[in-house]
Amino acid sequence: MSDNQEKRVLPPIVKPKKSIEITPPVELTEKNSDKPASELLFTAVGIISGAVEFVEDTRSATVTLSGNKYPLFYIPNNKGSVAFDALKKNIASTGNNNYRLIVYPKVIHFPGRDKPHQIGFQLVAFDSGNNEGMYGELKDLQFKLSGIWQFIPVCQTPCISVFKNFTEQRLEYIKKSDITKRVKFMKASHIPLFWKDALVPPFRFNPKAPKEEQGRPYFVSIIAKFLPYKNAFGFESLAQMPLQEAPKFLKASKKMKAEALSLRKGEVAPKKEETKENTQEGNKFTMPVKRNKADCN
Repeated sequence: MSDNQEKRVLPPIVKPKKSIEITPPVELTEKNSDKPASELLFTAVGIISGAVEFVEDTRSATVTLSGNKYPLFYIPNNKGSVAFDALKKNIASTGNNNYRLIVYPKVIHFPGRDKPHQIGFQLVAFDSGNNEGMYGELKDLQFKLSGIWQFIPVCQTPCISVFKNFTEQRLEYIKKSDITKRVKFMKASHIPLFWKDALVPPFRFNPKAPKEEQGRPYFVSIIAKFLPYKNAFGFESLAQMPLQEAPKFLKASKKMKAEALSLRKGEVAPKKEETKENTQEGNKFTMPVKRNKADCN
């Protein structure tokens, strides 16, 4: 395969120096990084093209790709709602329901490795015909994926885990939100990826191995193609060399997730003091220096 031949001529991976600290904004000085530090972010965005159908009198829609229908969601914010409504009005006024869309992949995993995941998409924008920006940069079904390359407990296929990028504004929002909103806001997206002859192995947590033998996951940035027949993504090319340090990100602690789950089940709410412990200095929301356990959201 030409892609495999291409990646084999890439230079060897150079581990980041121990003295380097990644803090927002990320200051990365590795010689093997061919992108500015400001561009090192967790990312999952791409282009799909298909027939869009809205369910009457609802805010539900589907998009058909290669004969398969997938849920098309709106992003739960102001811009996302506007884009969703604009697409609906455009289809009603023109009668054309075939569009190229900029979307975020939305993957839902279920307990148990044998239960298949579900894939949908969140609408970011639709092509009005100018073919500019990302519409011209990516082909149909191509996605930019940047995240932690690892196995998660509920998926047999390795995933690129895309976490919420860290900003001070987001941290402040989290501190002011209730426990349920915090966990939902920091929920990661674990995107199943087929990557034959991967340049680096996906991280796999071994509960029986000592901490010092666990190894560390890689942060990878790639171009991938959505494969409807596999309901997953397939590697196409590297966007940059894998790194053993990732941009700072937001992640809910296990304790926080357990508290949110208890509240959803109607159990006794946790004490406020315990919740505050999770917000001090933001240290429970950001990437640890050493990561020794795969996360599943």
